[in-house]
Amino acid sequence: MNKNSRRAVVVGAGPNGLAAAIVLAQAGLKVEVFEAEPQPGGGARTLELTLPGFRHDFGSAVHPMAAGSPFFSSLPLRDYGLEWIHFPAPVAHPLEDGTAVVLERDLNEAARALGEDGKAWDGMVRPYVQRWKDFAPEILSPLLRVPRHPFLLTGFGLQGLLSAQSLANRHFRSHRTKALFAGLAAHSFLALDEPLTGAFGIIFAITAHAVGWPIARGGSQAIANALCAHLAKTGGKVLTSHRVSSLADLGEFRVALCDVTPRQLLHLAEERFNPGYRRLLQRYRYGPGVFKVDYALASPIPWKAPECARASTVHIGGTMEEIAVSEEAVQKGKHPERPFILLAQPTLVDPTRAPTGKHIAWAYCHVPHASPVDMLPRIEAQIERFAPGFRDCVLARRVFRPADLEAMDANLVGGDIAGGAADWRQFLLRPTWRQYSTSADDIYICSSSTPPGGGVHGMCGYNAAKAVLSKLRL
Repeated sequence: MNKNSRRAVVVGAGPNGLAAAIVLAQAGLKVEVFEAEPQPGGGARTLELTLPGFRHDFGSAVHPMAAGSPFFSSLPLRDYGLEWIHFPAPVAHPLEDGTAVVLERDLNEAARALGEDGKAWDGMVRPYVQRWKDFAPEILSPLLRVPRHPFLLTGFGLQGLLSAQSLANRHFRSHRTKALFAGLAAHSFLALDEPLTGAFGIIFAITAHAVGWPIARGGSQAIANALCAHLAKTGGKVLTSHRVSSLADLGEFRVALCDVTPRQLLHLAEERFNPGYRRLLQRYRYGPGVFKVDYALASPIPWKAPECARASTVHIGGTMEEIAVSEEAVQKGKHPERPFILLAQPTLVDPTRAPTGKHIAWAYCHVPHASPVDMLPRIEAQIERFAPGFRDCVLARRVFRPADLEAMDANLVGGDIAGGAADWRQFLLRPTWRQYSTSADDIYICSSSTPPGGGVHGMCGYNAAKAVLSKLRL
């Protein structure tokens, strides 16, 4: 056995790359993680993006999947400073009449609050909320595997295969509940009449009750920092400000795991892949982008519906029909006049993120892939629609078009924060038909472009590393 036979290299220190590195280090491999940016974390970084003292999340801000991740839950991340903070409610959805639909964390309270639709909501999610520890590994595992709980997964699949609009119209009577569900399903980046969008809506509804939608105290960077600290304790190390142009530059290794999208993987090791696998990577389709704005605020957002201040995430989009029009426009390469917006307001429960008495907000809308269009006026018009006087609260703002996001994180190709289009055509055709391996037997891909897809849960990295260990018989 030569001196490099136990050396593993990981490219990218996002949550998936760090998760993969931890699994490999736990198995006794000598692990080095190479990160292009000065800070580890990828989409889980916290930076002063507007004014001094205002600490914004560059990427993800609210973390149901991180809090509910089977792998993260198995690690002592709290020992390294990671603390989850819960708002009174996970989600609020303001409406034109000045009220808001609020999704309560407690399922019984949520069912009561949803009135005539409460029983249907309860029936849709309760089996999975009660069995989250069985359900989460099923939906966050590799695709080509025998499920451990086939009946649980089948019940979910029968609903999830439907479009969000079909499922909402089948289950719910009230336009308020339909709007709430549409906001959850719109996290998919798909038009709401497409198959599988129902699954996105149900999963986000389940997490609201099973694990909540918490934020990390101090910002999302706390997640990356805790993972790095645990990796160091297991013997691995992270090298930041170390951009990798080619895997050949990293010297000899037993295995390389790449927390990158197919486009970057081709750049890193195209000569190592056979023609068929190169074509598979070249055909990979990226999805819509996002237009993001970070705000430094003089005061909390003045919502018409004060209950919006109870929620970690506010979905701004009006009725289900309005949201459907917005998301369909993006799928057709257009820019909606009234975009669907996801907004987080962390300082309402974590005042450490801004100077005393001041606040931050984080907001984005979906746009066509690599769009150069300035969506700021439309975003702020939508927020003002439900929070008159919002602009008067703004001290400073930082705008990120899709190209700006990609410049900050090369994995965000064209502003795509989901790692690729998540429609049914690509669901089974992600570049992992060999279970995260590639046509080169020592190179694996472990990014959000692999199952189970986007989100801060680390399960793409965990699954890929487990595949490596199985092949190496470690």
